[in-house]
Amino acid sequence: MRFLHTMLRVGDMQRSIDFYTRVMGMQLLRTTDRPEQKYTLAFVGYASNPDQAELELTYNYGVDTYDMGGAYGHVALGVEDIYATCEHIRAKGGNITREPGPVQGGNTLIAFITDPDGYKIELIQRDA
Repeated sequence: MRFLHTMLRVGDMQRSIDFYTRVMGMQLLRTTDRPEQKYTLAFVGYASNPDQAELELTYNYGVDTYDMGGAYGHVALGVEDIYATCEHIRAKGGNITREPGPVQGGNTLIAFITDPDGYKIELIQRDA
């Protein structure tokens, strides 16, 4: 088995595509519009399958907000320089909700950001 993608429901497709491409530096990989079924998909990522897993953004026609519920945690991304990455995200208008620093009880450097729909994204510093 192989991890393929994670799907997030979004309230405004263009706003989400702009965030993930402009702020997070992902590429828009492909889109699909299904008017009969009343939804649009956009796949974004740093590379396409099978090289990397993708993020599937789903817009259901006429739905602009979702209840996150208590089960969703976050999506995690590895970065080489967490401080520079956070500054880049901030400069592009991204919302840093936990500044870079060590994880509680450990040494791994992490930070959190929130996308326009309120989804949490954890940044984890990784050696190149």
